[in-house]
Amino acid sequence: MALTTVKFESDLLALVAKGDQRAFARLFDAYYRKLGDYVFKMTESLEVTEEIVQDVFVKIWLKRETLPTLDNFTYYLFILSKNQTLNHLRKSANDKVRQIEWLKEFENEIDSPDNDVQIEEFRVLLEIAVEKLPPQQKKVYKMSREDRIKHDEIAKQLGLSPETVKKHIKLALKFIKNELSSADDAVIILILTTPLFIF
Repeated sequence: MALTTVKFESDLLALVAKGDQRAFARLFDAYYRKLGDYVFKMTESLEVTEEIVQDVFVKIWLKRETLPTLDNFTYYLFILSKNQTLNHLRKSANDKVRQIEWLKEFENEIDSPDNDVQIEEFRVLLEIAVEKLPPQQKKVYKMSREDRIKHDEIAKQLGLSPETVKKHIKLALKFIKNELSSADDAVIILILTTPLFIF
């Protein structure tokens, strides 16, 4: 996986380790789609890829204090993404022969899952919060985040202006953040609510 190092990455990692959410957002934006491209080649599923990449970034955030100790963050991302993908393939290895071949080749490199329960708890809380949204907000939010439809297309389908669509999404995200009230959740929400476009 060819990943270009982000400019001033060591400085960003130091800020992230201290809980700087803007610094984390810059790392997230820099690597999110690139990791998606890499993981998709193994999973051949956009839905599975999105979940795996989200889990990788949640784990990075939850272990952010250790980031300054890494010699090579890009390599760390590569390994973490590969292990997370192989863990998924291990669980569904009977589905495809190709997945089994991946497992045999890398079986000694698979990590045992960690933080998975905590990540799943965030996902459940997010789903509960989304279900509490007003009907129109929920519809617009799901079309954007789950169906990956662009704002202009959502506006056309629902007979709304693009500005109204943006407003609905902004209000939905504000409500979700209020529902998940701890300081760290703002970053988790960013990760879990960002749709993955890799094509």
